[in-house]
Amino acid sequence: MKYIFPLLLVFLCLACDTNDGTTSTAPMVPKAEAAAPDYAMVIHGGAGTILKKNMTPEKETGIRAAMNAALDAGEKVLREGGTAADAVEATIWVMEDSPYFNAGKGAVFTNAGINEMDASFMTGHDQNAGAVGGVTTLKHPISAARAVLEKSEHVLLSGQGAQDFAELQGLETVDPKYFHTDFRWNGLQRALEGERVEQENMEGSRIIREIDRKHGTVGCVALDKSGNLAAGTSTGGMTNKRYNRLGDSPIIGAGTYADNATCGVSCTGWGEFFIRYAVAYDVHARMAYGGASIQEAADAVINKTLVTKGGTGGLIALDTKGNVAMPFNTPGMYRGYLKAGGEREILFYEE
Repeated sequence: MKYIFPLLLVFLCLACDTNDGTTSTAPMVPKAEAAAPDYAMVIHGGAGTILKKNMTPEKETGIRAAMNAALDAGEKVLREGGTAADAVEATIWVMEDSPYFNAGKGAVFTNAGINEMDASFMTGHDQNAGAVGGVTTLKHPISAARAVLEKSEHVLLSGQGAQDFAELQGLETVDPKYFHTDFRWNGLQRALEGERVEQENMEGSRIIREIDRKHGTVGCVALDKSGNLAAGTSTGGMTNKRYNRLGDSPIIGAGTYADNATCGVSCTGWGEFFIRYAVAYDVHARMAYGGASIQEAADAVINKTLVTKGGTGGLIALDTKGNVAMPFNTPGMYRGYLKAGGEREILFYEE
């Protein structure tokens, strides 16, 4: 027995011996991960043929100012301790009020010469969601989508029913003339002319029509100080659309998704493909079930799945650690993000 205690002492000393030859009695502590920001936010203003050579200095300045104003509005909410949902709504309001984006004031025209708008909203802490489709008199469709989320047992309302519900909630309505802009009206005329020419010679200006029709939309994903995510998307849809067509923007899992366990997502692009391949949900699923990072998941969906199937567009995504992804497979996408501490960036092209 007299040899047991010395041997135990030697063993314990060897076990405490560190790599540098010194002895430590401190317990082993896992290496700390980088701290998540107090808050973060990412936005998009649509994907498509956005080229530097086609951009006037005045237009670029105007779009950049509108995007900065949107980021400012959301950051004010987050900095003061507001919720991610409040930040998303405040941010998208600014973009819906701008004629530069295909949402709200800048919405495109249908074949019938009217503006039909769609929006969706989702909160990450409970996966609750709301959406509206085909509304024509609501100044801020994103608020109607949030109202469906918070004050309705339903998820998606459309047309006159959606407008009636929004009015009962006290949301602002406007004369449909409010949404008229010459730029969008001229876009419809180009699309109609392209159809006429195509019918006459079976070729037409198909490329012009595809550029005008399939890309637009605004979106925001926010992370608040409580670690909650929220995502929202708002759009005027596709130029020259018929038959009350709905794209991916009001479809939960296609154009918008949020789950605190993974990420929040807002999409923009050719909606039919985003619906078919449940793009927003697929980003979440790749993270939840496949262990992918937010960048890996977003890139795989946009630059592999969609490209393989012929779909075009992009998305923004944000996780609860403040990691941002903004992939797109078009020549450009209006996009930007900010994080607590002053980090901010706005991008247009394939930088």
